[in-house]
Amino acid sequence: MHIFTPTAVLLVIPGAMAQLSQLAKAAGKLYFGSATDNGELSDSTYVDILKDVNMFGQITPGNGQKWQYTEPSQDSFSYTSGDQIVDFAESNGQIVRCHTLVWHSQLPSWVSSGSWSSSQLTSIIDAHIANEVGHYKGQCYSWDVVNEALNDDGTYRDSVFYEVLGDAYIPIAFKAAAAADPGAKLYYNDYNIEETGSKQQATVQIIQLVKGAGANIDGVGMQAHLIVGSVPSQSSLESAMNSYLSAGVTEVAYTELDIRFSSLPASDEGLQQQASDYGTVTQACLAIDKCVGITIWDYTDKYSWIPSVFEGAGAALLWDENFSKKPAYTTVSSVLQAAATKGVQA
Repeated sequence: MHIFTPTAVLLVIPGAMAQLSQLAKAAGKLYFGSATDNGELSDSTYVDILKDVNMFGQITPGNGQKWQYTEPSQDSFSYTSGDQIVDFAESNGQIVRCHTLVWHSQLPSWVSSGSWSSSQLTSIIDAHIANEVGHYKGQCYSWDVVNEALNDDGTYRDSVFYEVLGDAYIPIAFKAAAAADPGAKLYYNDYNIEETGSKQQATVQIIQLVKGAGANIDGVGMQAHLIVGSVPSQSSLESAMNSYLSAGVTEVAYTELDIRFSSLPASDEGLQQQASDYGTVTQACLAIDKCVGITIWDYTDKYSWIPSVFEGAGAALLWDENFSKKPAYTTVSSVLQAAATKGVQA
């Protein structure tokens, strides 16, 4: 049962200019958020929207907390990039999802190219996490502790961590994170785990692995880098979330949501389909009490990562490159508004 404040009631009066995170909170969620990166914080038009805690109640640093930036050489730590974004969020009263500690990508070469024994690499993981999580202790609502450990077929991804330690590196990382900040929620984060299938089943096994090793895992982050017209059904999205909760985590979240067009420009019909797809994901999170929130992977097409990785694709976010709201924004807002209204009336 959710208790709603008088402010929450005001937000759901028809015509009220409520923003996304306001509506999400009124609907019983913890936040609606956005990722950001250091370069775009010099764009004043961009910042004016991002800093509004009522629109975005949560911020994720897109890159600045990754290993290549935080420990570029062994035992030499730098938190300049991460601090800028965490400080920005804190100055605006926004929750921070911290991202990410152990990942096969964006590793400095001293880690990825080293010839390590099991004990050496364990010590390296322990030291890195103790330092970084310790640096941000008390500032992170959650940490993406291990990121993208799986291939799409559910097997483990090849990485220096898996090569040396096997799957044991995962509970090692979770134990280190819990020791460094017992108050932070600890997540496994991956893509293509939003619906049921081999990778979702392997994610359940990771939860069981971590818990079986006596470590704590609080949540699963579903990145949700999706494609217009190919978004899983709401029932499949809900089934995946329920499988993670049944396996023993206490919460789930959509952590990097964007829904891209495979080719551009987008047609009016395509924009309506994208809106419907965003609505499906939002409805799925609303249907699962322990889905705590949705984070979009930046909010404007101007700064989307998609075009640089998927040639010819893009237009994946709720605002276009000129900071105009797209039909998908209207749908997400309407879905949240309806849920908030229902929550106040209940």
